[in-house]
Amino acid sequence: MLSWGASYKTSALSLFTVKGSERRNTGFYYVQALLFKKVHVNSIDYYSDHIAVMVAMTKKVKTFQITLSDSNKSFYCGGDKVCGRIEVEVSEVTRVSAMKILALGCAKVEYAKGKQRCRQEAEYLRYEEVVHLSEQPTDSDGSVVLRPGNKYEYKFGFDLPQQGQLVSSYKGKFGYVHYYVKALMERPQQPTLECKKCFEVEEPLDINTPDLLSPTGGTKEKKVTCMFIPDGQVSLNAKIDRRGFCEGEDICINAKFENTCSRIVVPKAAIIAKHTYQANGRTKVFRQKLSSVRGNHIISGMCDAWQGKTIRVPKIKPSMLGCNIIRVEYALMIYVHIPGSEKLILELPLVIGTAGLGSRSNSVSSQEGSVSNASQSWVSLRMPSEPPSYCDITKDCRLDQPLTPLLDDVDCDDSPIFMSAPSFQFPSPPTYTETEEEYNGNSVMLPVC
Repeated sequence: MLSWGASYKTSALSLFTVKGSERRNTGFYYVQALLFKKVHVNSIDYYSDHIAVMVAMTKKVKTFQITLSDSNKSFYCGGDKVCGRIEVEVSEVTRVSAMKILALGCAKVEYAKGKQRCRQEAEYLRYEEVVHLSEQPTDSDGSVVLRPGNKYEYKFGFDLPQQGQLVSSYKGKFGYVHYYVKALMERPQQPTLECKKCFEVEEPLDINTPDLLSPTGGTKEKKVTCMFIPDGQVSLNAKIDRRGFCEGEDICINAKFENTCSRIVVPKAAIIAKHTYQANGRTKVFRQKLSSVRGNHIISGMCDAWQGKTIRVPKIKPSMLGCNIIRVEYALMIYVHIPGSEKLILELPLVIGTAGLGSRSNSVSSQEGSVSNASQSWVSLRMPSEPPSYCDITKDCRLDQPLTPLLDDVDCDDSPIFMSAPSFQFPSPPTYTETEEEYNGNSVMLPVC
C-alpha cells in the first residue's frame, strides 16, 4: 500500500505525490484530485462522489523555463516587442505534441465586504501562439521527440499594444495588475507542463503639459468651539507652483496660517496616496501617507508663513488613471492640527509622472549652450593676464592697541570677551597693459579706460 502525502481544501484542486523512498521503486506518479466537499482525511479511501482522481505517469523534465532576450530591461512600454526563448532539457526520451506560448495581462480586485466576497477582473493583453523548434524534424502529427543530452530552445516574440491601451503594473492591498508569459508543453497521454515568466509594464506619463505645469492652491478655514461656545477660528491659504512631479523632486509650498482661537495649533503637510478599487458595483478606498513635514507651533492670536517649504516626492509608482477597476491618485495634504477638534485640511491634487522637467530643462540648457557657443564663435578675445594673488602679500597685523571689552561677564570669574578689527591696507592691483593688437578680421582692440 502506497503512503501518500496531500493537502486538502474545500472545492479546490489538490496535488498528491508519492514519498521519495517509494518514488525510486514505482516511478513518479502525478495525481490530481478535485474535491467537491470538505473531507477529513485519515486514509486514502474516498467515495466517488467526493473526489475524482486522475493518475498518469510523467517523465522527468530536467529544465523547462522561459528567458527573456533583454534581461536587463526593467520594464516594457506600449508598442515594445517582447522576445524570448523557452529552454527545455529532458532526462528521458520525451515526445512533445505541441509547445504553446501564452501572454496575458490583467487587473484583478478582490476584497471582503462583510460576508460578501467582491471580485472583478479586467483583461488588457492576450496573445497565444504555437512555437516550433528550428531545424528539428517533426512527425506527421506535428510532434517532436526530445532526447536527453541536448538543449532545445523555442523562440517567440510578440508586440505589445500601442500606448494608451495598457496600464502600468501594480500591486496593492486589494488588487494588482500583472503581465506574464506562460509556456505550455503538451505531451501525448500526459498532463500539460507549464512555466511562467512575469514582466513589468510602465505606461509613460508626461507631466510637461500646460495643465500640470500651472500653479494650484486653495483656502480653508474652520471655526473652533468649546462646549458650543465660539472660540475663534483657524485658517490657511496654500499654493504650489505646479501639479505634476516625478519621484525625487521637491514640492515647494507657500502657505499662510492664522490662529485666532485659544489653542496652540501645529501646521503640517503630507503626500497622500489614494487607492480606489471597484468590484461588483462597490468601491473601496485605501489611503496611505507617504511622507510628511511639519512647521512651528502657532499660539493664540499669531500667524505663521511658509515661504518655499519643501517636501520631497518619495520613490513611488506613477499615477494610474487608465484602469477601469483600479485607480491610484496622489495629493498634497496641507493641514493644521487643532487639539480637541478635527483637523483643518486642504488637499491639492498631484500627478506623479514618468517624464519630468529634467528632460525638458536639459534640452533647454543644451539649446542655450549652443546659442552661447554660436555667439562667441564670431570673435575671439585675448584676455589679459590675471592680477597677482593677495595671499602673496605679507603684513604684520599684530595688535598694537589696547583691548576693548565687547561684553563684560560680571557674574563669572572668566575674563571678558574682546573684539578687535585691525584695519588692513592692501595695495591696489597693478594696472592692465593698454595696447592695441591687430586681429585677423582687421578689428582693433580698444584701449582699456
